[in-house]
Amino acid sequence: MTMPNFLIIGAAKAGTTALYSYLKQHPQIYMSPEKEPHFFAFEGEKLNFGGTAGDREWLNRTAITGIKTYQQQFQKVSQQIAIGEASALYLYIPKAAERIRYYIPNAKLITILRNPAQRAYSAFLFQMRDSLEPITDFTQALQEEKTRIQNNWVPIYYYQQMGFYYTQLKRYFDIFNREQIKVYLYEDFSTNPMSIVQDTFQFLGVDDTFAPNVLERHNVSGIPKNKVLSNFIVNPHPIKDIFKPFFPNSLRRALIVGLKNRRSLDKPPPMSAEVRKQLIDVYRDDILRLQDLLQRDLSIWLK
Repeated sequence: MTMPNFLIIGAAKAGTTALYSYLKQHPQIYMSPEKEPHFFAFEGEKLNFGGTAGDREWLNRTAITGIKTYQQQFQKVSQQIAIGEASALYLYIPKAAERIRYYIPNAKLITILRNPAQRAYSAFLFQMRDSLEPITDFTQALQEEKTRIQNNWVPIYYYQQMGFYYTQLKRYFDIFNREQIKVYLYEDFSTNPMSIVQDTFQFLGVDDTFAPNVLERHNVSGIPKNKVLSNFIVNPHPIKDIFKPFFPNSLRRALIVGLKNRRSLDKPPPMSAEVRKQLIDVYRDDILRLQDLLQRDLSIWLK
């Protein structure tokens, strides 16, 4: 059975969905129909994540934990040169790197890293957008993080913890050749996505003159203008169960996508300077180590 020869491994809330979408447009690239199968993160596990209902049910239900089911994601590969998938938790979950090496040791690995303080706040806003974050204050949500980790919440709620990139990325640098790993910065990706995408094409060995549509925004964060409607559509509700047979999946997905449209969202408030400074202080040592690992100036993240 076919296996991927490249992976987008993260980071969460750093552009992985957009990159997945852009690569999927290339005729020489095959991307798994399930955007985040998470196989290498949870192989062989019986998942029982906690957290709010929508998120825990989604990850517990959709994560692929068996190799045969995972290989089915690639059964429609035909003449494509590059075969891949994008699971943002691969960067964070410790065992993923070793399992990737076991199954596909020559795979090319792509990661996008975002200012960890801003990534943390963006993840919080993302959960707020989908009415999945029960706490409306970012500072308070950060204070709850230790308890959430102890209670095995879905990792997206580990706003601070998921930003220690040096620790996460070094696991890959320790067991893969550097030539197999391509690291981009979110700031570069958001400023000039076409340049990053075409560089990715070169990395994957496909036609780098192909120009995908990079104008559409993906997973935009914001505050729902109609919070009552957002809560009703996104979260479980007994009334929805009654009417579910009368509404096809396509219509339900369209309603959810509509809620996530930029026109349905209010611009979120900026992160407070005090919280930003606190997070930068927490990440400082990790950022400095990451600079040395990547041989790239990341001082802008410390401002």
